[in-house]
Amino acid sequence: MTTQAAPARSATEPDADPAARNGEPPPARANPLREGLRLERKPEACTMVICGATGDLTERKLGPALYNLMLGGLLPAEFSVVGFARRDLSDDQFRDQLRKGIDKHSRNRPVKKSIWESFSQGIEYHRGDLDDPKAYEALAKRLVRIDRDRGTAGNRLFYLAVPPSLYPEIVERLDHAGLAASRGRSGATGGWTRVIVEKPFGSDLVSARRLNREIGSVFEEQQVYRIDHYLGKETVQNLAVFRFGNGLFEPIWNRRYIDSVQITVAETVGVEGRGEFYDDTGALRDIVQNHGLQLMAMFAMDPPVEFRAQDLRDEKLKVLRAVKPMSPGEVAAATVRGQYVSGWVEGEKVVSYRDEPEVAPDSQTETYAALKLAIDSWRWAGVPFYLRTGKAMPARVTEISVQFKRAPLALFARAGMPQIEPNILAIRVQPDEGILLRFGAKVPGQGLQIRSVNMDFRYGSSFAVDSPDAYETLLLDAMVGDPSLFTRNDEVERAWEILDPIIGTWQAGDGGPLHFYGAGTWGPPAADELLERDGREWRRP
Repeated sequence: MTTQAAPARSATEPDADPAARNGEPPPARANPLREGLRLERKPEACTMVICGATGDLTERKLGPALYNLMLGGLLPAEFSVVGFARRDLSDDQFRDQLRKGIDKHSRNRPVKKSIWESFSQGIEYHRGDLDDPKAYEALAKRLVRIDRDRGTAGNRLFYLAVPPSLYPEIVERLDHAGLAASRGRSGATGGWTRVIVEKPFGSDLVSARRLNREIGSVFEEQQVYRIDHYLGKETVQNLAVFRFGNGLFEPIWNRRYIDSVQITVAETVGVEGRGEFYDDTGALRDIVQNHGLQLMAMFAMDPPVEFRAQDLRDEKLKVLRAVKPMSPGEVAAATVRGQYVSGWVEGEKVVSYRDEPEVAPDSQTETYAALKLAIDSWRWAGVPFYLRTGKAMPARVTEISVQFKRAPLALFARAGMPQIEPNILAIRVQPDEGILLRFGAKVPGQGLQIRSVNMDFRYGSSFAVDSPDAYETLLLDAMVGDPSLFTRNDEVERAWEILDPIIGTWQAGDGGPLHFYGAGTWGPPAADELLERDGREWRRP
């Protein structure tokens, strides 16, 4: 399929209401006549403080994302980074650690020497225990000095690259050190302050509400950015443009024309040495609660009044509110949980989940989950949404697959042709970002023969630039003050309201047995039966 790139991509818009922005000034724009184009926005000078900076996330994602933003000219020259962790490192050692991560994981390699030299001048390391009040007092003094020396004007972005159990103590320490207030709040010393927190946000509804309260006692909601990197991917952002920017698709985006929707988040890896964490978490909490439900909400939402953060997130919340929590009997009929046993993935031998380090030998934790959800709304009533996720799958792929209803007339049956396949629209989130449309076409030659063919749009071949990494997009948005692609507190709590009954029923042993599947397969047979009962089957990406 041949496509031509438009001059600029559409994007979501930050809240224009000053009250909704916690008194913070509007972000600077390269051209005020072209608001809403994310690539034309550049943040104010600021300092990003990474709490837990010596971990894997900083090496693999945060460091490369910041370098690529600097390389693209999207960060001001004054931008500064402070790594905050307990490991005993000097500034130079921390810079070297960041550089190694960029050399290994950046999408733009080799590293451009001039860009790195400019970027590294603003990188410092602050050694301290995250539970030590004195470390935060020293951090506050360091940030004041950076404001003076680098001109960052008191603007701070704190990234909590630590387990969620540490969030409450960290935000409390930040508050006591005077580091939590933004301009416009009592006690603020100037500039804005925002905080990014990683998933998982709680382990159930009770813990999520408690975490929201604890963070909310220090930061206002407009300051809190709950990151879900899937929402930063180009294809997910393009969903709104695809639907609302094309007259072809939005009129048929409803129960009259769509038969069913499948959302697949498949991983080839196992637990990767995180056995203790994963055995307490499982696939439902790790993937479905955030990635899966957020993808569904983005796909199914109604058009917002405006492309502003508040309107977009309001529409997503409406979708989640329309998903009714299941009764125990419905859990047994509409869900499947599985756990992988030994097998082969991409030519490598994979041991059984229960043989992984730090995993209980009789573990009941699911590494695979499949759900059938219903959105009880005017647009989607009667359309099943099938969600599945699993580890040790044959391929790493995230995809939204839409099956349209079959043509109503058996016109070709009179000519001896069997019923033709339904149309499929597959929105590929990763790894090959793009959109595929499958439809029937006549095979050339004498007689009448119909075959399904594909029209395939790929970002990599259709545009002259690489898609930015999701963390690049999301970090830039947080600096600009655009929360459109971040999750709001009420969205998080509603997602747990949907999943808590499933988790509780599974733990009580009333949701059906734990099924086993071989590593390198697409899950247990029971997951296939879940769709076969409805006369459907999983799409094989």
